[in-house]
Amino acid sequence: MSDFVMPVSFYFTVYVDGGFMNQDMAFQEVTGLEVEMETQPVIEGGENRFVHKLPKSIKHPNLVLKRGIADRTSSLTLWCQDVLEMDFAKDIVPRDVVVGLCNATGIPIRTWSIGNAYPVKWNVSSFNAMKNEIAIESMEFVYSTLERKA
Repeated sequence: MSDFVMPVSFYFTVYVDGGFMNQDMAFQEVTGLEVEMETQPVIEGGENRFVHKLPKSIKHPNLVLKRGIADRTSSLTLWCQDVLEMDFAKDIVPRDVVVGLCNATGIPIRTWSIGNAYPVKWNVSSFNAMKNEIAIESMEFVYSTLERKA
């Protein structure tokens, strides 16, 4: 009998730059932890039963982080503003992001390392006077690498 307990998806952590921006890393949702190999079809002369598919490149969807709207002094918010609202007056500084899926005691049991991420989209959920909901901000990041660490 194994002691392994299936992890739940609602208990997770997000760290940017190894803890540089940890004070505001409470998110309700993380999506975009995905990797896909693109292939290129190659037709071989005389072979009509199949088409060869050769590896071409690796692609990732954007990483999306959603949370309640944070304080204006949030370091993550300030980073997004520097990249998206400064009309390229400042250099875009990519950062590394680590997402950890935690056990019941809060210890990460699976982690994913996202390399060279920077924000490309930032939006706020719609405001609706007929609903009693928290205003949600969504931040979208492109990234170069995704590696499962544990």
